[in-house]
Amino acid sequence: MRRSNVTGDDGTWAGLSLDIQDRRRPGLCVLSAGPRLLISQQSRPVLLAEVDEQFQGVEFWRTEEYRSCIPPLRADVARALAGSAERWAHRFAQYLIDSSGSPLHEDRWLLSAQSALRRRHHTDASHAEYWSSMLVEGHPDGYIDWFVHSGSWEVLPLRPMPDPGGSRVKAYRKQAREGVLPPVLLWWVSGLDCHLILDGHARLAAAIAESVEPPLLHLHRSVPRNDLAVRVDDAVGLYERELARFAELRAVHGPAVPDGAAIAGAQLVRRLHDLDAAAQLTWAWPLPGGQAQWRRIAGEVTFGQDWFCG
Repeated sequence: MRRSNVTGDDGTWAGLSLDIQDRRRPGLCVLSAGPRLLISQQSRPVLLAEVDEQFQGVEFWRTEEYRSCIPPLRADVARALAGSAERWAHRFAQYLIDSSGSPLHEDRWLLSAQSALRRRHHTDASHAEYWSSMLVEGHPDGYIDWFVHSGSWEVLPLRPMPDPGGSRVKAYRKQAREGVLPPVLLWWVSGLDCHLILDGHARLAAAIAESVEPPLLHLHRSVPRNDLAVRVDDAVGLYERELARFAELRAVHGPAVPDGAAIAGAQLVRRLHDLDAAAQLTWAWPLPGGQAQWRRIAGEVTFGQDWFCG
């Protein structure tokens, strides 16, 4: 694995780029059979889902088989790394590559301090109200509603959220009050158009119970390294064409027309930044046996309950 820090327009740390090699198939894998998806972890069904195109959402059934790909985080480590998303990202990256049950596969990924989820909606709500509204409820089955949240903003736990009064949550609540709570690790899955909690169910429950903003790290695929050079050339070519267009306008209308450098330059900076940070679609592998196999697995994990749409 090769790591490189990604910086924002202002030069501050924005994320950690991961180039993964020699891992053709991940331990936590998305399998597809038409509109039906299966997320499995080392051959164990974790989540079954069926896209409901008519009503813009996803029916899901969650099993009890998910195991976190991050080891338990010690309190002394939490205090040592408190407030540093960059240091946490490097630590989590190593955990993810070392785990046989993580979603990493041969590709380029970004692990960043995710801000898009924060205060996307309900700006007047408390932290507890806001994050409670973002969690997808339902166990073992439920519904991811794309229409209500405009997609991509909901958070689906891969196991039931723990009780706020439980011992682990109580320990994390103390860390939340002290400002040393480790990040919650999210993985964006494009087929669900939703964020899955890879690690930190108890930490998120603690943040909600204490009504504090939970620290987040967000994992998604980014532009593959092999495509970067071509996309950079495309961005630079567009920049040069914009400058030429402004030059033609100046030749006709005189110096009152700007030279376009400020406008085109800002666009170029944004496009180049997006090459490092923009999310790419999640890879899904064909499910052997297709929809018939999906139905068979669904029948086994749901004990024969016909919960799906078709």
